[in-house]
Amino acid sequence: SWKLAHPYRMVAHNGEINTLRGNVNWMAARQASVDSELFGNDISKLWPISYEGQSDTACFDNALEFLTQGGYSLAHAMMMLIPEAWAGNKLMDQDRKAFYEYHAALMEPWDGPAAVAFTDGRQIGATLDRNGLRPARYIVTDDDRVIMASEAGVLPVPEERIVKKWRLQPGRMLLIDLEKGRIVSDEEIKSEIATRHPYKSWLANTQLILEDLKPVEPRALRRDVSLLDRQQAFGFTQEDTKLLMSPMATTGQEAVGSMGTDTPISAMSDRSKLLYTYFKQNFAQVTNPPIDPIREELVMSLVSFIGPRPNIFDLVGNSRRKRLEVRQPILTNGDLEKIRSIGHTEDRFDTKTIDITYASNEGAAGMQGAIDRLCERAEAAVAGGYNIIILSDRQLGPDRIAIPALLATAAVHHHLIRKGLRTSVGLVVESGEPREVHHFCCLAGYGAEAINPYLAFDTLLDMHKRGELPAEVDANEVVSRYIKSIGKGILKVMSKMGISTYQSYCGAQIFDAIGLKTDFVQKYFTGTATLIEGVGLEEIAAETVSRHADGFGSDPVLRNSLEVGGEYMFRMRGEAHIWSPDAVATLQHAVRQGSWDTFKDYSAQIDSEAARAQSIRGLFKIRFAEETGRKKVALDEVMSAADIVKRFSTGAMSFGSISREAHTTLARAMNTIGGKSNTGEGGEEADRYLPLPGGGKNPERSAIKQVASGRFGVTAEYLVNSDVMQIKV
Repeated sequence: SWKLAHPYRMVAHNGEINTLRGNVNWMAARQASVDSELFGNDISKLWPISYEGQSDTACFDNALEFLTQGGYSLAHAMMMLIPEAWAGNKLMDQDRKAFYEYHAALMEPWDGPAAVAFTDGRQIGATLDRNGLRPARYIVTDDDRVIMASEAGVLPVPEERIVKKWRLQPGRMLLIDLEKGRIVSDEEIKSEIATRHPYKSWLANTQLILEDLKPVEPRALRRDVSLLDRQQAFGFTQEDTKLLMSPMATTGQEAVGSMGTDTPISAMSDRSKLLYTYFKQNFAQVTNPPIDPIREELVMSLVSFIGPRPNIFDLVGNSRRKRLEVRQPILTNGDLEKIRSIGHTEDRFDTKTIDITYASNEGAAGMQGAIDRLCERAEAAVAGGYNIIILSDRQLGPDRIAIPALLATAAVHHHLIRKGLRTSVGLVVESGEPREVHHFCCLAGYGAEAINPYLAFDTLLDMHKRGELPAEVDANEVVSRYIKSIGKGILKVMSKMGISTYQSYCGAQIFDAIGLKTDFVQKYFTGTATLIEGVGLEEIAAETVSRHADGFGSDPVLRNSLEVGGEYMFRMRGEAHIWSPDAVATLQHAVRQGSWDTFKDYSAQIDSEAARAQSIRGLFKIRFAEETGRKKVALDEVMSAADIVKRFSTGAMSFGSISREAHTTLARAMNTIGGKSNTGEGGEEADRYLPLPGGGKNPERSAIKQVASGRFGVTAEYLVNSDVMQIKV
């Protein structure tokens, strides 16, 4: 449509801004704290900077125009919006690094694969994102033309007229000054801007690095409430501790598991589910490439800033707002106490701890009022001058129920945004609930700048004390490796969406809600897509109260040990699974004996398990003609089963992502029924499309061959042995 057509006022853009929701939220949150000499009292007429329903490019264009009209040069504004990878770059000069570090507190990166061309009428330029995930090639001709496009040769130019042929590199900028009639190099632009002001001294006056502060004694372990009771109240299971947390603390890596899940979505489950499980992570699709967080470590960053954000139009460093930098967002108990005590030792921050528990006698019905009071207390704290809020559920006990940490965080985050106060305060979560990577990602996505999972630490230290972890790993190392594994996991999740920095991910809300009511989501998780309706606050509160009763009730099964779990492995008291032991055994029996009757038994079992596990597909029923009073369609008027299966094709799973045995089995199956199997981007081994000795077609040959432009090379032999070619551009 016309409103999506490029160029916009100042930019043309190839790519995606993956952090758009967070960027728009943070721009809206700045409204109350922005002050500009140029705009004066008229600045209120500019709100909102971006409108709902605009494209990512339109919102980026709005932000760039806002910054340039507010006093920044065009190149300066672009360096703020799409910064280079500076945090881990040891080769970057110190002036430029200080520039980026100073501006990191002013503006979170607009992150994603992007090649952006920009102009204000006097200058025109282009820049690439820090990963260089979009191509941008250019030539300079002898008659002073500059031609840039995603591919070379877009316009016919005789080779002898070309003076220079080059490409933009990751994070680099090309600028043409039309008034001076010259091309300005990336080095010249950024050196001039980075040395225009004393950013190093401004940083020294406004920045604290948490790791550099003196150690503070962490709070003593609670003795009034047992560890087991607290674990049960927060829904811990034996699977959590043994399958997830133990490998993290031992290896510093997430546990490895198989893909896919055969359990019901949380809204359909008969078991109490944590709120995190209702949110599913988005990931890069189609034109939006993910990042490899291991090989591209240089561009990835877990640096987070806690505290109030400076006035974005403080062009000369007058702001006295301090900011606290942490190298990664998972805080030890000692780190959290450092934050609490900063106000007493450095006189730079005032920290307010707000209890997110409420009286257990209020039950599930009391959660709504507890959330409202929580938001009011947070608003009052900001109005009272506090610039770091710690949301804490440490007061959990027999008489206190904890509001789910994700719900409390999102509610406060969006309440402060609506009140125009969010950029005046940092948000830290001190909770016993989070323990796996997805939990931390959800908290970050809905505004937590740092997280202290104190109960996870208590659990690991207890496991270490009991000898359940390797003796050669001491207690401090157990915590350190767990934090390291969570950090790696967050980077992995960010990279699947093409996001490079925690600062961009924080508040970006890159999730879909599955099985939650729209009004509940829009109130507390504003802007999140709701794909399937389901439960609301009433049901979430009831499940929370149920878990609290598990911890502080009298169930004899839970008296001495955690619930077994059953989320990942089938357990009698656990979650329902479509792939039950009986179903697997029946399938194995059918295949080994070649029994069609046994296979039909297996099919019936799977159908019944799908209904019992309440999978969405399993809940659909076929309505027959006689049930609806309609006339049956004669069989000779519809395609036969033999013809229908010829339309079947497999998903494109590359050899390597699945084994040769699985890959060839899919090909044999499709060739047998007349369908088509797909090689995936990785192709297939040449012996699979060689004819059989008798001259017949090889049953392991895949009919569909994929070509991944720029990723994998192909041969002519590979291409001619295809019935269908899928070329990814």
